[in-house]
Amino acid sequence: MGSYNYYKMFGCFNRKFKISEKEPPQDVKEAFLRYSDMGPNEPYMTSDQLLKFLIEYQKEEDSTFSDAERITEHIFQRCHHTAWRPGLTLDDFFYFLFQEDLNGPIKSQVHHDMASPLQHYFIYTGHNSYLTGNQLSSDCSETPIIKALENGVRGIELDLWPNSAKDNVHVLHGRTLTTPVLLPKCLKSIKEHAFVKSPYPVIITLEDHLTPELQAKVAEMVMQIFGDMLYYPESGCLEEFPSPEELKHKIILSTKPPKEYLESKNIKDGETSLSMEDFDDDLAETKADYKSDSDQDDEDNDGYQQKSSSLAAPQYKRLIAIHAGKAKRSLRHSLRTGIDKVNRLSLSEQVLEKAASSHGKDVVRFTQKNILRVFPKGTRVTSTNFKPITGWMHGAQMVAFNMQGYGKFLWMMHGMFRSNGGCGYVKKPDLLMKTCQSNEVFDPKLPWPVRQTLKVTVYMGDGWRLDFSHTHFDSFSPPDFYTKVHIIGVPADTAKRKTRIIEDDWGPNWNEEFIFPLRIPELALLRIVVREHDMSDKDDFGGQTCLPVSELRPGIRAVPLYDKKGQKFKSVRLLMRFKFE
Repeated sequence: MGSYNYYKMFGCFNRKFKISEKEPPQDVKEAFLRYSDMGPNEPYMTSDQLLKFLIEYQKEEDSTFSDAERITEHIFQRCHHTAWRPGLTLDDFFYFLFQEDLNGPIKSQVHHDMASPLQHYFIYTGHNSYLTGNQLSSDCSETPIIKALENGVRGIELDLWPNSAKDNVHVLHGRTLTTPVLLPKCLKSIKEHAFVKSPYPVIITLEDHLTPELQAKVAEMVMQIFGDMLYYPESGCLEEFPSPEELKHKIILSTKPPKEYLESKNIKDGETSLSMEDFDDDLAETKADYKSDSDQDDEDNDGYQQKSSSLAAPQYKRLIAIHAGKAKRSLRHSLRTGIDKVNRLSLSEQVLEKAASSHGKDVVRFTQKNILRVFPKGTRVTSTNFKPITGWMHGAQMVAFNMQGYGKFLWMMHGMFRSNGGCGYVKKPDLLMKTCQSNEVFDPKLPWPVRQTLKVTVYMGDGWRLDFSHTHFDSFSPPDFYTKVHIIGVPADTAKRKTRIIEDDWGPNWNEEFIFPLRIPELALLRIVVREHDMSDKDDFGGQTCLPVSELRPGIRAVPLYDKKGQKFKSVRLLMRFKFE
C-alpha cells in the first residue's frame, strides 16, 4: 500500500502525501544491465563484472579484483547480513552507488607530490585562530584552535600581547574587548592536536607586540612545549623552503624578526624585507591597508623593540623559520627585482585585489619563490570572509580565513581543501609555477581557450526525511527541492545552473545534465546548493557542498551534503554523474 506523510491543515484536517519509493535512475539501470548476467531469477553482477564497471565506466583504472570483492562483501553484509551471495542485484548495485564511503566524489587519500618546496602548495590557513566569534568582543580560547587543527587547518595565527603587568603573554585581538587566553594554553593545544588530522607541518604565524624580554619568554615557552617538534634553520635564514614531506610532524614559526636584528642584517645584506606599503603611487591613499601582517598595530611592536639598546632576544629570532617583512621599498619594485632570501608577505584582501588588477603577473611570479598570505579586511568585524579564488589564481599560498564564521566563501575554502585527502596542503597547478622563455607567467585575465568540458548530471537526492523533522521545510506539505550548480574559477569559467523544482517530494528525482566549458579546470571548484522553494518567503537551505573539479572522480557518485557551518549531514546526499571531455 505504501507509506504516507500526513500534514495538518489549519489545525482541523489532514493532508495525505504518498512517500515515493527510491527508484534507480535510467543510467543506473542501463549500467547494471551492461555489466551483469542473467541469473536463475534476475540479473546479478559478480565481483569480476563490478571490477569491469569500475575500470570502464567509473574510470578507476587502478582498481583491482580485491577492491571489487571488498565492495561486494560490504554490500552483502549491509543489505543481506551475509558474507556471500551469487552477486549484486540491481537494488544492491544502486545501494552501492549511493554510499559515499564506497563511492565518493573525490579521493580520500593524499595523492599529490609532497616533495616540492612549501611555496608550491596552497596551505589551509586560519585568521585570528583563537577567536570564538566576532572580531571585537568574543572570547579568546584554545577551543577554536583545536577545532581548526582537527579539521585539517595547517596555518594558525596568534596575536601576542603583554598582560597588564608586562610580565606575561596574552593571546587576544588587540585594542578590542576580546577576553584573553594565555599563550601556553594555546601552544599546548597546538602540540596535542597538530597532527590528529594530517601529518604535514603546522605554521604558526605570530603577530608580535612584545618587549624583547617577553620575546625571550616566548622563545623559552616554545622550546619547552614543542621541543624536537619545532623546526628552525641552523643558519637562521632559509635559502629555500623545505617540502611538506621533509617537515612532517613539525611546527614552524613565522613572524617578523625583531627590529634590531632586521636592521643589523639590512646593514650587512642590504634591505630585503618586503611589504605592500607604497605598492604604487595610485594606491597611496589606502596606505593604511598596506601594513604587513594583519592589523594596524605594527607600530606598537616597533616601539617595544626600539626600547632595547641591544639586539633583541637572539633565542627568539633564531626560532623564526619563515621571516615576514615590513618593507621600506615598494612591493612593485621588490616583486620585479626579486630578493636574496625566501620570505613571507601578508596583504589585506583589498590590497591583493588592487595588486592583482594592476600587476597580477608580478604577484604570480613572486609566489613562485615566496609565500604570500592574504587576510580579511579589518571591517569584517562579524568574522565574515572574502572570495578566496583571487588569491589562488595569483598563487597566494596562505589565504587566511575566519574559520568560526560561515557562508559561501568559507564553503569554497572547505571545498579547496577537500583536495589531496584533506591533509591541508594542495599542490598548486603547474601553470602557476612555470615561467616560459620570455619570462612570462600565468595570467588569469588572458582569453584562454576551452581546455576541458565538464558534464554534470544531477540525478536525485535523499536523506532529508531522516535528518529533518517532517515540518522543517513546510508545515503543510513535503518540501519542494531544487539544486543549484555553480562553477567557481577564473572569470571566464564562472557559471551557474539550476534544476527544476520537484514539488512535494522528500526524495526528488531531477535527472538533469549541465555542461560547463572550462579554460582553467585546475583552479575550478564545483559548488552545489540544494534549496527548498518557498512561495511566500526566502527559499530554505537544504544542504551544500563544494568540490575541486581537478579531484572529481568520473562516473556516477554519491555526493554528501553539509550544513551551513560545514558539518556533514548524517544522511543527506545527492546521486550525480561527472564526465570529462
